[in-house]
Amino acid sequence: MSGVILSRVRSQDTAVQVLRRAVAANSVHHAYLFEGPSGVGKELAALGLAQALVCERRKPGDSDACGECSACMRTHLTEDRVTKHPDITFLERGLYEPSRIGRKSPESQDISIDQVRTLVLARAAFGAHEGRAKVFIIRRAEELGTSAANALLKTLEEPGDKTHFILLSAQAADLLPTVRSRTMRVRFGSLPEATVKSLLLEQGKDEAVATRAAALAGGTMTEALISADPELLSERDAFVSHVLDAIAKGEKSRGYELAEQAKKDKVQIDADLTALARALHLRLRSEATDAARPAANAVRIAEAFAMVTEAVTDLAGNNSPQLVVEALYFKLRDVLKPALTP
Repeated sequence: MSGVILSRVRSQDTAVQVLRRAVAANSVHHAYLFEGPSGVGKELAALGLAQALVCERRKPGDSDACGECSACMRTHLTEDRVTKHPDITFLERGLYEPSRIGRKSPESQDISIDQVRTLVLARAAFGAHEGRAKVFIIRRAEELGTSAANALLKTLEEPGDKTHFILLSAQAADLLPTVRSRTMRVRFGSLPEATVKSLLLEQGKDEAVATRAAALAGGTMTEALISADPELLSERDAFVSHVLDAIAKGEKSRGYELAEQAKKDKVQIDADLTALARALHLRLRSEATDAARPAANAVRIAEAFAMVTEAVTDLAGNNSPQLVVEALYFKLRDVLKPALTP
């Protein structure tokens, strides 16, 4: 495996080129927002940029880290999901023990102001420990609590010398506008199916598992790894099968049951609906290439896929999970039933 972390980012050529040009020109912005789906390389790119900034051997005009010096080697993530380099700091909800950041209880809902005060503001007035650069990487930046985000604003706008922030988010719209306006956006897209399959094979998954997981992943390694887990995949398959079977039979009760489930566990229903969207996408591909099937079926499935995708987006907002899921089920029943009936 290459010691140069940026070289390990796959299928994000535009984003990587933007970062390498900035490094080579010594014009790395003080605050970036890496936005795009989860599991597409945002964090790896952030770590790669941090490595280039702290590299001890990088010369003017170089576009990347050397990958071999002590600083570069200490940039790689440890089992605790941080690095051994003192000038690279991660912020993330629940990453640290409460006592480490001056709290009595864990961060259950957001990245607290205590974490920002302890890890950022307390260090803001000091230079980099080893002199090259100081980098703060914020995972799931949309989880910054309002007070934490507001406390970060001044430092984000006017950081100290050689201080850089990299915010990672799959839901950038949920960030405070004042935070977004202080950052330079770098967009990351979904990964090609072939890239996802290749990465799964490199992780030791067998061909059949990697092929199916990549097809279900929707372009993200986060979903691919879930789909490559036999137990999780079985649970998702069962959910999709039960829902589609209930729709085909025109059942009403299943819609109310799903709505109750959504009320109790928003995270699980979000994962289930994501699995349903993936399954509909695969079915759409199959219908579109099967000349024996009515063309209207593909249209209905495409419409259903759009409905589920919209519902997943609604769940990410402040909408009632129960109402979103109940409305979705009955709309799907009207649209999909004819396509599912033999």
